[in-house]
Amino acid sequence: MGDKPSLPADYFENMFQGTDDPWDLATSPYEQAKYADTIKALAGRSYRHGFEIGCAKGVLTLQLAQHCSRLLAIDVSETALAAARERCAEFQSVSFSRMAFPREAPSHTQFDLVVLSEVAYYWDDADLTRAAHWLTDQVSTGGDVLLVHWIGETDYPQSGDDAITKLGDAIRLPMDVLCAERREKYRLDLWRRP
Repeated sequence: MGDKPSLPADYFENMFQGTDDPWDLATSPYEQAKYADTIKALAGRSYRHGFEIGCAKGVLTLQLAQHCSRLLAIDVSETALAAARERCAEFQSVSFSRMAFPREAPSHTQFDLVVLSEVAYYWDDADLTRAAHWLTDQVSTGGDVLLVHWIGETDYPQSGDDAITKLGDAIRLPMDVLCAERREKYRLDLWRRP
């Protein structure tokens, strides 16, 4: 693992154009349980400015919006973003942008919540390092980084475990590990910048 290049944007655009709900994000019991655990990990905390990387069609975004005064959600697929905008239309506090993170990333704002759910294993080692350096610079003191990733077999550039380990190793500042839980099919990690 780790020697494949990051998956390109058109891989995801084709997925979202090819089916209404790739990965069954809105319908599968697995996804619903994972989203519930994701929100539970926030422990009721409210955030000033959240950032969701890889929002897809906004299923998790809708839940995160209730915990953030402002939330920026990004994806590489315009098709996915159109659906996410529609799903989250009731929340004026949520904005959406097409970005290929970590090569494209906001630099004008510090975030006190960054959510990476099912995205880091799509990146090669160089992009994991880019992501870690961005986190180093853009997560505010006391801010949280929430990571949720499939741990089963994949043909992606990384396994879920490798992606999280490499990302953690490349961050250039200490992070307190508040949560490192494993479920049957995924892991959930919550890091806080002291």
